[in-house]
Amino acid sequence: MTQQPQAKYRKDYTAPDFTITHIDLDFDLLDSHARVTAKSQVKQMVAGADSMILDGDGLTLKKIEIDGKAWPHYSETTEGLILSQLPKEFELLIETDIDPAGNTSLEGLYKSDGAYCTQCEAEGFRRITYYLDRPDVLAKFTTTITADKSAYPFLLSNGNKVGEGDADNGRHWVKWEDPHAKPSYLFALVAGDFDLLSDRYTTRSGRDVALEIFVDKGNLDRATHAMTSLKNSMKWDEDRFDLEYDLDIYMIVAVDFFNMGAMENKGLNVFNSKYVLANSDTATDTDYLGIEAVIGHEYFHNWTGNRVTCRDWFQLSLKEGLTVFRDQEFSSDLGSRAVNRIGNVRIMRGPQFAEDCGPMAHPIRPEKVIEMNNFYTLTVYEKGSEVIRMMHTLLGETSFQKGMKLYFERHDGTAATCEDFVKAMEDASGVDLVQFRLWYSQSGTPELTVTSTFDETQQTFSLTVKQFTPATADQKEKQALLIPFDVELYAADGRVIELQCNGSPVGNVLHLTQDEQTFIFQNVSEKPVISMLREFSAPVKLNYDYSDEELAFLMVHARNEFARWDAGQMLLAKHIKANVVRIQQGDAFSLPDDVLDAFRGVLLSKELDAALIAEVMTLPSENEIGGWFEVVDVDAIHQVRDAIKHAFADAFNDELSAIYHTLRQERYTIAHDAMGKRSLRNVCLSYLALNENADALVSEHFNQSNNMTDTAAALAAANHAELDCRQSLMDTFSDKWTHDGLVMDKWFMLQGTNPADDALENVKAQMEHAAFSLKNPNRTRSLVGAFCNNNPVHFHSKDGSGYKFLSDILIQLNESNPQVASRLLDPLLKLKRFDEERQRLMREQLERLAALDKLAKDLYEKINKALEA
Repeated sequence: MTQQPQAKYRKDYTAPDFTITHIDLDFDLLDSHARVTAKSQVKQMVAGADSMILDGDGLTLKKIEIDGKAWPHYSETTEGLILSQLPKEFELLIETDIDPAGNTSLEGLYKSDGAYCTQCEAEGFRRITYYLDRPDVLAKFTTTITADKSAYPFLLSNGNKVGEGDADNGRHWVKWEDPHAKPSYLFALVAGDFDLLSDRYTTRSGRDVALEIFVDKGNLDRATHAMTSLKNSMKWDEDRFDLEYDLDIYMIVAVDFFNMGAMENKGLNVFNSKYVLANSDTATDTDYLGIEAVIGHEYFHNWTGNRVTCRDWFQLSLKEGLTVFRDQEFSSDLGSRAVNRIGNVRIMRGPQFAEDCGPMAHPIRPEKVIEMNNFYTLTVYEKGSEVIRMMHTLLGETSFQKGMKLYFERHDGTAATCEDFVKAMEDASGVDLVQFRLWYSQSGTPELTVTSTFDETQQTFSLTVKQFTPATADQKEKQALLIPFDVELYAADGRVIELQCNGSPVGNVLHLTQDEQTFIFQNVSEKPVISMLREFSAPVKLNYDYSDEELAFLMVHARNEFARWDAGQMLLAKHIKANVVRIQQGDAFSLPDDVLDAFRGVLLSKELDAALIAEVMTLPSENEIGGWFEVVDVDAIHQVRDAIKHAFADAFNDELSAIYHTLRQERYTIAHDAMGKRSLRNVCLSYLALNENADALVSEHFNQSNNMTDTAAALAAANHAELDCRQSLMDTFSDKWTHDGLVMDKWFMLQGTNPADDALENVKAQMEHAAFSLKNPNRTRSLVGAFCNNNPVHFHSKDGSGYKFLSDILIQLNESNPQVASRLLDPLLKLKRFDEERQRLMREQLERLAALDKLAKDLYEKINKALEA
């Protein structure tokens, strides 16, 4: 690189010398370029300040005026403009030209399939005009857009529409005004020709809100579920959090070229089409649930992110962790709380725990950043949500809601910090959260080691808990955290034993505050079975010497459905770990009949709902299993997991077949009960596909399917079992759906996770498919990302071919879309988890990337941290 990127530190934050209170933007969208005229009202904030640095990237400066006169006192730098000799208050006019069609980074203003759209979070607005592009500068935006009327009949921006009309030469203009001050990252513009789905919603206080969803031509029938999800989100936020929408219109635009899932721009959300478009022919049940969650997430940002925004980007979890918690609660209230919680925890125990022990380990509020895009992480989002959930557990729903109300009373319309949120919770509840604040500043995954003692004479049961957080790449010293630890005791007949300490009843949530603590429960007349970390009450690892019998007992008797699933996971983990060691020592795989009987009991349960049974019968991923070991043996893990799948398929063949045939549904609906039955039926299919003569069953499932959920399940079963019918089913699917990239993403993902020996060559071949484009983030993630992240036994091939393949792709994306490249890089960052030869091969590719002349900041930061580690 010509110049090393410089790190920014949270401790160095200073408020801006100047702020912008209003900005009038004028966009002239032309065939060859876009001209942007920005007229800002600027105000001095620090006495004596007379210079201002404006951020800018890739702009062609045409004009600078202050108070209507050309301003000569400026200089251009590689990162923007420096204006000097400034008055205390002034009107600043800046005119720039930009090239949206050539903007492959998909940040700022760019063209997507003939439409203009924007992505400004975190620092994309500086690609539109020179500006104070930081979240603590809040201005009221007025935006006028002029473009060709036939090509771009819809001209959209933030706020409410306040004017429109025709211009010369077949062009027209629309003016938007946002009455709420906001930072530049929440700005949005869309111009194009779409199909429009319209509806209305009346808020609890009587505000009539127009709802509009814009989709590509021909996709109108796939927007209905998104609209339903939006209305459900608006009602849920009123009912659960007492929050109403505050504009006259709420718009969503779906685009196919988008780096993220969606963006909460005030009043005009820009969405990846993956999280908007759905009908039974094109979308799976998982897609429907994902759309509901993401629509909810972006809507909930209207208050937790927009009305109260971040003071600086180190505070990102202030809005994201809180809003993820809110969307998780929304999905749980509308669907199955247990199944939603299981999905959340799978993400934590798999990729988030892996992030915690890798070179990019950071707290949910980072201390140091080079490229902010790199910190849109599972730690900030998912672990950030778990930190909010722990606060909710400690305070309870009533006090938590009091804290939310106080938070909005204090900070509505401002740029706040994580500390502001915790302080509001503390003040509203009266609960001391001083030690709890460490969750914001301490990285890594705490480990709890628990031992227990039953004293029959004293009729006491003692629980000793030790907490320890291993050193991480960014922090060596760790402190004891406040950890809510949810436990329940059971008698041999399944009866719950009341928790009593010092002669008084106590709640199920114990407060761990020290490196080691002992809790003594009284009036325990028999040795109990203990259920711990119920609902995953804290994002920690649990070590306890459960017997197989105790775990099988909890799978049947635990009152908490999540705890039942978790007991099954712990039982699997015991035997997976033991079998990996056996394989490494050259011994045979072994799985006791008692373990099989425990899962057979769940499979045949009449008490549990189908969705939960499906989750219990789903094995942990190879990546999650890898996280259990200091050194990841991908080959042994793959062999053991595969052996367990075959053991289940052999042992439960009759039960699986009976359930599979019993759960067939003639009509497709997205009711949660129907989804649960499909989920269990398709899990059964995945096991039945491993038995002899499965081709006919899987082919029939594919051919008789009347929905994408079952179609995709048949493809997945044929793919992962390497059935003879695989190729013909894949070809049939491709022939039907090549025109629809979003549907083909499912096909590309299966190509990426193909377990065949020639998996990598197959992936390379599919990159030539008519539906594939490396320029499209969705296609790239579906094929390349699936191979590198979810096909570990082939990506980590001992010859290093998988590493070189990824490096080749990253070199291409480094110049065209570094944000996507940075996210794809992650599998190479985990080199320290593997054997010496694989480490060497991964290091070679990281050094190859580090040597690039124009290595993007997004990649530079991660690569250098990995090499330093």
